[in-house]
Amino acid sequence: MTTILGIDAAWTATQPSGIALVSSEASGWRVTFAGSSYGHLIDHAAERIPSLRPSGSVAEAAGVLAAAEQIARAPIDLVAVDMPLSIQTMAERRVSDNLVSKAYGARHCSTHTPSSIRPGRISDDMRAGFEECGYKLLTKNLAVPGLLEVYPHPALVELTGAARRLPYKVGKIRDYWPNDTAVGRRTRLFETWRVIVASLDARMPGAADVLPLPPLDAPTWQLKSFEDMLDAVVCAWVGICAFGGTAVPFGDETSAIWIPQSHLLARQPGQP
Repeated sequence: MTTILGIDAAWTATQPSGIALVSSEASGWRVTFAGSSYGHLIDHAAERIPSLRPSGSVAEAAGVLAAAEQIARAPIDLVAVDMPLSIQTMAERRVSDNLVSKAYGARHCSTHTPSSIRPGRISDDMRAGFEECGYKLLTKNLAVPGLLEVYPHPALVELTGAARRLPYKVGKIRDYWPNDTAVGRRTRLFETWRVIVASLDARMPGAADVLPLPPLDAPTWQLKSFEDMLDAVVCAWVGICAFGGTAVPFGDETSAIWIPQSHLLARQPGQP
């Protein structure tokens, strides 16, 4: 069995990070867990009831891996993280950022610019922590165990065949639909979420089970928690694609962002 951990890593210690687990089975890949913080993962592994509202923290690699392995009942083969990661300290845009922006900028999927402050030390510590556990950052070729940097926006464009970046971020709904009512904006957001969840579930049965949409009138923090879990599942799916040879690295020897490619996905019907 192959098991992949997806992390939608927050760039600050005060914000929670989404986390998801997927495992291969005889019938294919399946999502086995999704949570909206590292604490939720650890509580689930310990069979404790997690707090309703997730809290922020940074990844402690050994503890996160131990909890994930407890849930999966298997070693973790790949860790796919949505956060800038590099073998070198980051102070400006990387080759990987420029290559992704060149390839996907016209589809509104350019990357944010990392700096020594954001994500700064959080990124450095995450990479170093996973490397100490045997998960080196992979920038050229796939190897297990390993650590991957991924980016959900272009991944979702490739997954759904969308012409441009999908409007699924809670904090941007006023920008997406400035002329709609508050209820109208949420309704449109939920429609996008349903498309994403259905697309993921078609590739990984179980995605819809672990990603039930919150109520339409849920508080904003609850919507953001769902978004973080959704991104974590997308990260895990990109890890599946990298493992299966349908995602490619954009970057150089110091950093690379792995992105699925629709023409490679099309060659493997029914597979991730």
